[in-house]
Amino acid sequence: MSVHFIHDDLLGHVPNPGFSGPGFGGSFHTIDANGLRFSGERPDSSEGSILTVGDSFTYGDEVCDEESWPARLQGLTGRHVLNGGVTGYGFDQIVLRAEQLVATHNPSVVIVSFIADDILRTEMSRMWWRDKPWFAIEDDQLVLKGVPVPNRARLPPHIRRRMDRILVDLSPTLQHLVGYHKRIHRPGFGLEIARRLVRRLQKLQADRNVRIVLMAQYPPHTWVYKAFGQEQQRLAQAVLESATACGLATVDTFRRLSAEPKPQDFYAATHMNVRGNQMIASLLAATLPSLLK
Repeated sequence: MSVHFIHDDLLGHVPNPGFSGPGFGGSFHTIDANGLRFSGERPDSSEGSILTVGDSFTYGDEVCDEESWPARLQGLTGRHVLNGGVTGYGFDQIVLRAEQLVATHNPSVVIVSFIADDILRTEMSRMWWRDKPWFAIEDDQLVLKGVPVPNRARLPPHIRRRMDRILVDLSPTLQHLVGYHKRIHRPGFGLEIARRLVRRLQKLQADRNVRIVLMAQYPPHTWVYKAFGQEQQRLAQAVLESATACGLATVDTFRRLSAEPKPQDFYAATHMNVRGNQMIASLLAATLPSLLK
């Protein structure tokens, strides 16, 4: 049986080229020959392509191919939009994938989307049983560690899904003890790593002559639990401020969502629903012209 994600020595895991079938939440997922999620037929446009990278919010968990925000952005702008999002990625993996895909596809714009949890994931060398790359700071420089990423034998998918339902609700300490997650840095250190990764994006923008836009998204609990929401904002704002200082364009989706009477209506279980992704795409389509001047 074809699997949704496959091992990658640099990134830990990537979408399986050629995969077509059900994904998280019962939605239908199609991965093209380049390992990118299908965004619809390529538009006939003379403008350069837009590459999107990020986690499951960019990839589009819980929605079908044409319902992700990259696919909706393609429809709104008429430009080719590449969906390079990958479920479960940390901010470190997102930046590494951006570098990899920019070199391969030579886009004119890169939208790097993240949620605050992606910053915390940079403190880990394993997430959800998947080993991942991670960065250390040595002699005041980022140093990539954990590569090639170990390709460990994993349980069959149907058994893993059952165990995930139990393990995902355990405390971080218990998750670490059973090997579900593996911490490599102290809590809070991920923000310093993320700030330095933003500088890496700054270098990518300069070296490849590509415009980079950093966008903060927010999980549904942001609008339910006040303390959680405040922490999400704090981390996201810190990274966006670093991006602005580095000359990168930024988009914060918080204000747009908070203007809604019930922001929760824009989510499925844990990710954006079709309406939510349409909102994100509309916000980007409206603001990109001024950001790219």
